Amino acid sequence: MRLNPSPGRPEADLRARVLDRLDRRLSAEAARPVALALSGGGDSVALLRLAAEWARMRRRRLLALTVDHRLNPDSGRWTAFAGEAARAAGAEWRGLAWDQEKPTTGLTAAARTARHRLIAEAARAAGARVVLFGHTADDVAEADWMRARGSTLGRVRAWSPSPVWPEGRGLMLMRPLLDERRAALRDWLKAEDARWIEDPANDDARFGRGRARQALAGQAPRDDGPVRDPAPAGAAPVVVARSEGVFDVDRDVETATLAAVLVCAGGGSTPPRGDRLRGLTARLRAGEAFTATLAGARLEARGATIAVMRDAGDRSRQAGAPLELPTAREIVWDGRYAFTALEAGWSAAAAKGRMARLSKADRATLNRLAPAARGAAPVLFREGETAPVLASEAVARRDLVGERLRLALGETPHEDDLTDAPDGATPSNALFSGPDNPDRRRTNGDRTTEDPNEPA
Repeated sequence: MRLNPSPGRPEADLRARVLDRLDRRLSAEAARPVALALSGGGDSVALLRLAAEWARMRRRRLLALTVDHRLNPDSGRWTAFAGEAARAAGAEWRGLAWDQEKPTTGLTAAARTARHRLIAEAARAAGARVVLFGHTADDVAEADWMRARGSTLGRVRAWSPSPVWPEGRGLMLMRPLLDERRAALRDWLKAEDARWIEDPANDDARFGRGRARQALAGQAPRDDGPVRDPAPAGAAPVVVARSEGVFDVDRDVETATLAAVLVCAGGGSTPPRGDRLRGLTARLRAGEAFTATLAGARLEARGATIAVMRDAGDRSRQAGAPLELPTAREIVWDGRYAFTALEAGWSAAAAKGRMARLSKADRATLNRLAPAARGAAPVLFREGETAPVLASEAVARRDLVGERLRLALGETPHEDDLTDAPDGATPSNALFSGPDNPDRRRTNGDRTTEDPNEPA
């Protein structure tokens, strides 16, 4: 991880570098806002000032979001400072609070998840598609140090989906400072006569982040080049959507791509990691024929490709009473579908154990799916009626899996590539097209191409 400025890139060019990165990812003159996570610390204040300048130039609204974790006696004062800084920069601002009961263990991870959830919900409610975060090259190095010592922190990337699900559906996170040093940002802020907050918890050795900072502070800087997201241009396609919720994946799939397919197909919130995931990849590349479950997904390895789908058994184990659908409000079912009931009295449940009560036409439709995928499909119930249905004009349904996978595999490198539909879902998704749909496509992790196996 690079921890010093590259030759030929003086810190005086910080402004130009960051504005260029914002231009490369974000739309100009769009009505929706760009959201920004603002803690009041030096990194986020530097990002606020630079992003506010970009927003003025590009005629965009900038919405700063500050989370008060209620963990420090000064947190209220810090939140007020962040609000003043946002308004002074010309940004809109909203304060958020983590008011839930705090855990006795894993507090740092819980606070991080709560922060992402609160920010994601506020950003989506405001209509934003992108949230800016002020992570730096130092944050990347510290996360690497922590992972090497057993932390489960994910890798920090310049452009990535929100890590919380389903709250962060349809949202991308952008980190325009990921190639910059923390000290250089503070030098720039001093030259700008700007103020910021220093949270003492960042240097507290009781926490992993504090230990990492102390350990890295004594190391000589390294120069590994700028931080870039992996983009295997020209790579062979590795994922194909065969039918709704079922993906065909090449056996030589990269481990990270397999993890993304599994978590998206399974509808869960945390991608699989560790020995089980690596073991699955090794068995696939060895050519084994087997069936396995992981992260709520079912993997069937037969022949040259494998099929990945929701594990209906896992769905049924989680199932309780059908999920009631409130009127005129979108609600996510099983992490895979978003329903909006247009009238009262509707609920959603899994098809497993209920297929025999479907109409003959609905059973025929359901039978088009892979046998193992049928039980995990959703069905709808109306109050006072015993027979379920697959669909109703009174309930709008959106598939979330395809859009989520597109974001996870890096197929949306610009804000313009993100969906216009509410809550990050598309009304009809090409990834879920059936075999007779000419718009069926293949996915390769950085682009979408026409499936060469489809007839012209």
